[in-house]
Amino acid sequence: MKNAQLHNTLLLMGASFIWGTAFVAQSVGADYMGPYTFLASRSWLACVFLLGLMAVLRKAGKTNPAAEPGFWQNRKVLVKGGVFCGTALFAASAAQQIGIGTTSTAKAGFMTALYVVLVPVFGVLFGRRPGVKLWCCVAASVVGLYLLCLAGHDTLSLTGGEWMLLGCAFLFCLQIMLVDHFSPQLDGVQLSFVEFFTVSVLSTVFMLLFEHPTVEQFRLAAVSIAYCGIMSSGVAYTLQIVGQKALDPTIASLAMCLESVFSALAGWLILGETLSTTELCGCGLMFAAIVVSQLPDRKKTTC
Repeated sequence: MKNAQLHNTLLLMGASFIWGTAFVAQSVGADYMGPYTFLASRSWLACVFLLGLMAVLRKAGKTNPAAEPGFWQNRKVLVKGGVFCGTALFAASAAQQIGIGTTSTAKAGFMTALYVVLVPVFGVLFGRRPGVKLWCCVAASVVGLYLLCLAGHDTLSLTGGEWMLLGCAFLFCLQIMLVDHFSPQLDGVQLSFVEFFTVSVLSTVFMLLFEHPTVEQFRLAAVSIAYCGIMSSGVAYTLQIVGQKALDPTIASLAMCLESVFSALAGWLILGETLSTTELCGCGLMFAAIVVSQLPDRKKTTC
């Protein structure tokens, strides 16, 4: 097993843990304000956090010494990559925030994580060829997702905002593929900042056009905004960008779809919610898929 691949996978699993626990905060935020207002709030907060992080890293001498002169590294590609990734993330996050208030958290988690199937399919279109082992891991993850989120609880019929969640899966797939393309060329924290600056601008425009935020809304949703802005947006998406470097996007999607598992486990540990045997089997299948995806392929021997 390659140490770099394992390290990056663990970073993505850390991001998944944060995203999984953020589902609760997103649901609470949806009770108090519109989706664009919530998205704009958390994204501007993420920008502030990332600016501070970049300043600390620069002072500590952690920036890339091979970068061109100046603070911003590879500026033209940074702007292009940040705008593309940010636009995809804005569309995906808005669709998720709209849809998450119209259905059960279980179904929302399952449908959002369907990008685990879409990423290798899109990868084939872009010339990648996931092996049989990875396709088997993807299949196991989908079965695990179903057992965890829907078995015995819900149906797969789609109504209303649930179509938004299906679109959200496609958009997150696009964002993963864009990060896979741009992240090897750029500093991860800087790409994350430009990405969220783009999300902030777009969501603010939509907020002003379609919603009427009030001070009371921000007060009631302050804790949710803080957690999603700093942890889910600022920390987790930066972990995604750093973790996806030199990592097969199919393996990346497998690691990131664990957010559904961590969401269920957090509810069990923190809120006292129970997990059935079926749900535990789903968690086990998804974790097993990640472990198997990390095992080295057997080298063919010649006689």
